Amino acid sequence: MLRIDIHTHILPKIIPDYKNRFGYGGFIRLNHTDSCCAKMMRDDGTFFRDVMPNTWDPEIRLSECQKTQVDVQVLSTVPVMFHYWAKAEDAAVTAEFLNNHIGEIVSTNPQRFVGLGTVPLQDRKLSIRELERAKKIGLRGVQIGTHVNGTNLGEEAFFDFYAACSDLDIPIFVHPWDMLAPDRMKNYWLSWLVGMPTETALAICSMMFSGVFIKFPELRVAFAHGGGSFPGTIGRIEHGYQVRPDLCATDCRVSPRQQMRNFYVDALVHDEGALRNLIKLVGPEKIACGSDYPFPLGEHQPGSLIDSLTELSPGDRERMLSGTALEWLGLPKEQFFRENNP
Repeated sequence: MLRIDIHTHILPKIIPDYKNRFGYGGFIRLNHTDSCCAKMMRDDGTFFRDVMPNTWDPEIRLSECQKTQVDVQVLSTVPVMFHYWAKAEDAAVTAEFLNNHIGEIVSTNPQRFVGLGTVPLQDRKLSIRELERAKKIGLRGVQIGTHVNGTNLGEEAFFDFYAACSDLDIPIFVHPWDMLAPDRMKNYWLSWLVGMPTETALAICSMMFSGVFIKFPELRVAFAHGGGSFPGTIGRIEHGYQVRPDLCATDCRVSPRQQMRNFYVDALVHDEGALRNLIKLVGPEKIACGSDYPFPLGEHQPGSLIDSLTELSPGDRERMLSGTALEWLGLPKEQFFRENNP
């Protein structure tokens, strides 16, 4: 079966010195070491994370895809590169650089790579301008964060952006970033283990309760990490909507459960029971293979959790391994299948 991984991250091997260019700091650079690895460093010298050559080298990616039977990777930048905190005109420059890089990789092997762009979402006009340009250079969708400098995705300020994505037929991938309560999650990697799932649940609820999925019915939105903690709290969320409509139903009269199939999620939940529950909640037609390649918290054998559910019908398995991704991306199977599986 065709296997499409909608959740993979990539960086250019060389990132410009934006601190020197813009006159202020906070940006990420790659410091390459003799061991062929690199350290992601903020330009104030603060360490962010170690990365391997598969973070920037497309040939290594293709080799590893061959080993893990992944036919297509959907490429997006690392969320720390969103730069929503920067001056909007500077973030537009960094977005253009990152998008050009992904566009170049996709253009060299369009049967194996699909590109998602990034935009300076702190400025909607600049975001839409970059969205239009990204589509012209061959990027298929856009990745955004779960909030923009503390502003939730359900706020009306983003409606013009959603309208543009809908009009341009550009799908959205929502990825957690800049997690809540960092002072309380300094230890034990809690920002990644607890903060990320919480961020995604908050983004889903914000978009649901504000009516984004109802106002923009053609908008195709996918959320990372199986929707984070949202699937585990849908009962409480739905109950709250029913018993306190004065607080929860002020902007949208469609209940959370009724909206469950208005968006997509990846299957990156790391647990068979959690994936079974997700299938029960949203159906296989809303779940896509996603691995978070090349990072350690991802699924090292993309799609292996889907493969492990022996009770799945061949049709449901194929849907989650590729069909959902194709629908979300708005791309034909033939674009990839005939090249990789003659």
